[in-house]
Amino acid sequence: MIKPKFCSLAVVGLVLMALGANAQQFGGNPPSIKWKQVNDSAARVIYPVGMDSVARRLAGIINHINHITRPTIGFKQNKVNIVLQNQLITTNGYVGLAPFRSEFYLVPAQNSFSLGSLPVGDQLAVHEFRHVQQYNNSVVGLTAFLKAIFGEGGQALAYGIAVPNWFAEGDAVYNETYMTNQGRGRLPYFFNGYRSLWAAGKNYSWMKLRNGSYRDYTPDWYPMGYMLIAYGRENYGNDVWRKVNHDAAAYRSLFYPFQSAVKRNTGKSYTDFRNAALTHFKQQLLTPELQAGTKQYRSNRHFIGNQEFPVYVNDSTIIYRKSSYQQRATFMMKAGNTERKIRLADFTVDGYFNYNNGQIVYASRRPDPRWTYREYNELKIVDVKTGSQHGLTHKTKYFAPAFNIDNSRIVAVDVQPSGKYALHILNATDGKLIKEVPNPGGLFYTYPKFYNEKEIVTAIRKPSGSMSIALVDVETGKVNELTPEGIAPKAFPVVQKDTVYFTGTSGMDDKLFAVSVPDKKVFELQGDSLRNYIGNYQPAIGTNKLAWTSFSAYGYQLHEANKSGLQFKPVTVVPQLPEFNIASLKQEPGANLMASTIPATTDAKKYPKFTHPFNFHSLVPYFDDPDYTFSLMGENILNTLQTDLSFGYNRNEGYKQFSFNTIYGAFFPYLFGRVDYTLDRRDYGFDANRNIVEVNWNETKLQTGIQVPLLFAGGRNYTRLTFTSSINYSINDVKQQAFKNALPNNTYLNNSVTFSNQIAKPYQLINPQLAQNITLSYRNTINSLNAHQFLASGTFYFPGLISTHSLVFNVAHQRRDRAYSLFSNQLPFSRGYTADNLYRLYKVGVNYHFPVAYPDAGVGNLVYLMRLRGNVFYDYTHGTDFYRNGTTFKADFRSVGAELYFDTQWFNQSAITFGIRYTRLLDNDIFGGNGRDRLTLILPLSIF
Repeated sequence: MIKPKFCSLAVVGLVLMALGANAQQFGGNPPSIKWKQVNDSAARVIYPVGMDSVARRLAGIINHINHITRPTIGFKQNKVNIVLQNQLITTNGYVGLAPFRSEFYLVPAQNSFSLGSLPVGDQLAVHEFRHVQQYNNSVVGLTAFLKAIFGEGGQALAYGIAVPNWFAEGDAVYNETYMTNQGRGRLPYFFNGYRSLWAAGKNYSWMKLRNGSYRDYTPDWYPMGYMLIAYGRENYGNDVWRKVNHDAAAYRSLFYPFQSAVKRNTGKSYTDFRNAALTHFKQQLLTPELQAGTKQYRSNRHFIGNQEFPVYVNDSTIIYRKSSYQQRATFMMKAGNTERKIRLADFTVDGYFNYNNGQIVYASRRPDPRWTYREYNELKIVDVKTGSQHGLTHKTKYFAPAFNIDNSRIVAVDVQPSGKYALHILNATDGKLIKEVPNPGGLFYTYPKFYNEKEIVTAIRKPSGSMSIALVDVETGKVNELTPEGIAPKAFPVVQKDTVYFTGTSGMDDKLFAVSVPDKKVFELQGDSLRNYIGNYQPAIGTNKLAWTSFSAYGYQLHEANKSGLQFKPVTVVPQLPEFNIASLKQEPGANLMASTIPATTDAKKYPKFTHPFNFHSLVPYFDDPDYTFSLMGENILNTLQTDLSFGYNRNEGYKQFSFNTIYGAFFPYLFGRVDYTLDRRDYGFDANRNIVEVNWNETKLQTGIQVPLLFAGGRNYTRLTFTSSINYSINDVKQQAFKNALPNNTYLNNSVTFSNQIAKPYQLINPQLAQNITLSYRNTINSLNAHQFLASGTFYFPGLISTHSLVFNVAHQRRDRAYSLFSNQLPFSRGYTADNLYRLYKVGVNYHFPVAYPDAGVGNLVYLMRLRGNVFYDYTHGTDFYRNGTTFKADFRSVGAELYFDTQWFNQSAITFGIRYTRLLDNDIFGGNGRDRLTLILPLSIF
């Protein structure tokens, strides 16, 4: 908490660094990984040994597209470092500032509708390098000025405020769409969110669309951005966004720079432009049938929840996965109108599971305890009758498991860090590998199922991105394609006798299809029950029934139909992807440029781990009167060494402080150290004649230590355990000889253990329903002073009276030596009081958190209020100490009060929570001011 009068100055330094924050994990890779590099003019691709072919291809793509795409965003070029991460189990990537670097996470997603079927590295290269070009061409005008002063942190601040995130992502999605034969801009799934709002008549304000809601579903800024970018390029030329980006980053208009740039370069106001763009796509995507499908819901209904991956037990009983903004993901069984909870699901990548003969099998996500860039996907089996679960595999990377007919074997997709993909046949009893199916074609498999004991039916993705439904021979790996191959995505195959049902993209919709295995005839499933929904996914086949899910403004919803009421229309044409009336996708110079890409020929070399170890990137000011500090921040590209070189000034005493702080995270324990040298400290004391005199000294503080951060996440809990130990040495150079003994040199140890554990928190809940956070710390001198201090504190979270409410208890105890009081007070004192470091302190606090309102409203595209939430509290602290005459001091510090928190979004993209606290003191504030009533502004500990 920071007092109100300091808030605007203290925020400055936090903002500079926060806008450059990204998804990187400090010290996340084990030291056993050896790194190589392909170093070209536009990018240095850094990768683990063994990924040479992938790195060369990505470097070749970047070289190939760079010159063609520069006219559409700008010609400035600054080489970027791209680190390939191959130990994770998700598809992702980012480009960040402070420092300027990029990372690619190279595991393909099973669901080909979400990101497409192109090789994941290809898509990341095209998409993420566009962000590199955006950043490179933002160094103009005011953004360039702030970068010159504050480094990349200043650039991140200026650019982040001027240019909305929808522009960055929409422009990158457009890049991947027009430079390839697919891209998300051609996938109906990508637009499902907006289709659902339009079909339901949800005419949300622009600020609600930009910032979201705790009660209603809103799409993220990716599809919004693509629609605006595509409309702009279609109607105003392929260089319109280069001009807009330049003018906004330069702050040609100091207020609302991006909105003004849009008007300057299109002739339309920002409001008119975005309305025209969204209207264009609404006309392409909305049909009367989709509007009819939403009539089953009340027009003012909020988000309901998701029902996904249905599977039939029999025609009257179905199992599916259910989740909502207030409920964790749960396996459910529904018979008629009766729902029964089977079990809460573990953490998963995509929620997929398979059921057969009373058992569920699915892949549970588990991070490595120490190395955050390494994850596993381990198979779990659930007994539907009892809800009990047991683990089948350990430290594996399996996806989309499925049983055979008698539950004796399981097929799963194995994805190795090397980029090798395979189908594994496992023993369902002990998880042992029975057979690795050969994969000579380098295919990526999705959602495999047993067709029989010798063949697997699966959706396959070829290196070209083309997909088909195919049978794969278990012994030889030979592929028998059941459907014609094409770039349109396919997924969710399910087998009934000699027919395979699946979802495929056809035109502007994702539809249900069936293929007859003996003759390879493909049919589109049609019927009134299928026409009214936004995408038909995840088919489940009963004896006489068909179930599936579709998207809506209220979540994924489950539907059923009698198979007898469906028509099977023969399909004779390979489905094509739509372009939604954006002709520029084929007319611009870089259209489908990826088709002619070749790998880079640059020699690969070793990448030394200590390359540019300091890599200073930002000068960050921290102003918290009376302390003023400037810090030069550094971080190496592999993110294993962080440094902070700073200068500080204290206005009250006039002292100057020079500091160097560093932490190295490549070993199992972090190694950290700090040096502080302070000049011209001063205070007042009494000389031998009891006269008040000024005491002056210089101060040197040295610290070195280790830290072991562990994350035991798996199942349904996140558990963190952190051990920290340091030795600290302070040297005081006192100018006046008479006071040298009053400020002796000191050496002490600081040891602490922090434990935290929580269950997954649904989106709308303020706090997790069950969580614990416990800290134990002990500080003691190892010299003649013989001083020590012990602190134990804990916070415990429980459910409230309603699912969104939370009951929180705080307890703490601190004790120290009687003589010295060398260590500062760390106990969380009763709110409202001025704290003092007493000999013994005990604290108990009770809090009750609850939502107050969900305004979903904002002002001027600057501040948006998502939620108001309250907290009522009672704090009790008891302290004891000793007077010099040997008598005991005791006091109670009780307070009650209420807090009102504002969960807000700033600039339509950055979350900040702040609050106001009223405290009524029930006892005297003996160490502080007068009066029993206190009003405090509560500011965030971190911003953006």
